[in-house]
Amino acid sequence: SVTESFAKVIHGLKVEHLTDHVIQRSKRMILDTLGVGILGTSTEVFHKVSEYSKIYSSNISSTVWGRSNFKLPPTYAAFVNGVAIHSMDFDDTWHPATHPSGAVLPVLIALAEDLPSSPKFSGFDLLLAFNVGIEVQGRLMHFSKESSNIPKRFHPPSVVGTLGSAAAASKFLGLSRTKCQEALAIAVSLAGAPMANAATQTKPLHVGNAARHGLEAAILAMLGLQGNRQVLDMEAGFGAFYTNYSPKVLPNPDSHAWLLGQQDVAFKRFPAHLITHWVADAAAALRKLLLSDRAVLPIEHIERIVLRVPDVPYVNRPFPDSEHEARHSFQYVACAALLDGAVTVPSFHECQINRPQLRDLLSKVELEHPQDNLPSFNTLYCEISVTLKDGVTLKEHSDTFYGHWRKPLSQKDLQEKFRANASGILSPDSVERLIKMVENLEDLEDCSVLTRLLKAPSPQE
Repeated sequence: SVTESFAKVIHGLKVEHLTDHVIQRSKRMILDTLGVGILGTSTEVFHKVSEYSKIYSSNISSTVWGRSNFKLPPTYAAFVNGVAIHSMDFDDTWHPATHPSGAVLPVLIALAEDLPSSPKFSGFDLLLAFNVGIEVQGRLMHFSKESSNIPKRFHPPSVVGTLGSAAAASKFLGLSRTKCQEALAIAVSLAGAPMANAATQTKPLHVGNAARHGLEAAILAMLGLQGNRQVLDMEAGFGAFYTNYSPKVLPNPDSHAWLLGQQDVAFKRFPAHLITHWVADAAAALRKLLLSDRAVLPIEHIERIVLRVPDVPYVNRPFPDSEHEARHSFQYVACAALLDGAVTVPSFHECQINRPQLRDLLSKVELEHPQDNLPSFNTLYCEISVTLKDGVTLKEHSDTFYGHWRKPLSQKDLQEKFRANASGILSPDSVERLIKMVENLEDLEDCSVLTRLLKAPSPQE
């Protein structure tokens, strides 16, 4: 069955099956995910879920990133760190559309730290389990054409991420093929979150829950809990999430081709929904035209701003009132880029959102949805036009932004993003050692040493 073939791949893939291409891409994903997760520990939503999680205690505990002496049971450490990763919508994005790393990496780092293992989990063990978790997500999304487009009904990381987490944990824990199959079955019943909570503080919980629930599914399977072993074959199983569900048996591990080797991820330069990065790119280019013979942006002379973008209702927010709404607003990102020339982490602070000049610009924005501009991260574009009061209209177009898989971030810029994200929380020495450690992850004998560097310095230090 399809479900059996997934279990066979999860259980059967070995370090030797990893290619250099996949290793290099996945190390970039790991470094970026650690950085945005560390930065995310400064957010209000992280503070709320970490306070909630303190009600749990266990003899086995794992580090909460960016904290000096805060440890939790592995499932809740995975939850809290997963929330941190997605708390600012700054994590990597794949095609078909999902955030693949945030549901997987916190699980493996939590497990590596305190579970007894002899020998210890190596960097190669981490790379293999991480890529198994990413691969399962990609394979599942290829079972329906619906997943190729930006979602309308549910948030994909809450669905495929949960199964990716279960697969990665199953691989790391060395579960049998049968128990890998059970873990997937259990994970399906723990998956899912509607899009209604996009642009709220609840959306980051989707990634945290995917990490936690996938790990719980693997542990429950390890303890003997059983589910439907045909869960990926059935419309009443995993097919309940997708229309036109058409699952296929996976090839044997020895003839396996990694999806990450065929399709890279996008890394964000600022923390907002990926679709807004096309908008920022086009708006920043148009700003240069508006300033060609002026020293100051002529806001009072702007009559009308038109954005030609795909029809994605939950990113159509004309007057966002919070940082989470601003991160999911075509209009806000366009106006911030026009006003400032670039969109950055501070662009979403409350004082920036409520600037009178920016609110004035927002009132002039209109959206149009050309029929050829489909809501797919692989094909969409953004066109922005600004009409001045003297009748002059200026236009700019973006079909690929810097950071997209067609125009990937350089290794230097990816590392600079990590430094910017982590340096406010971790010591300078820890930041540089983490970069070097991830860069040489396949040489690491004990990957639990990562967690020592993910802790913030104590007050005494």
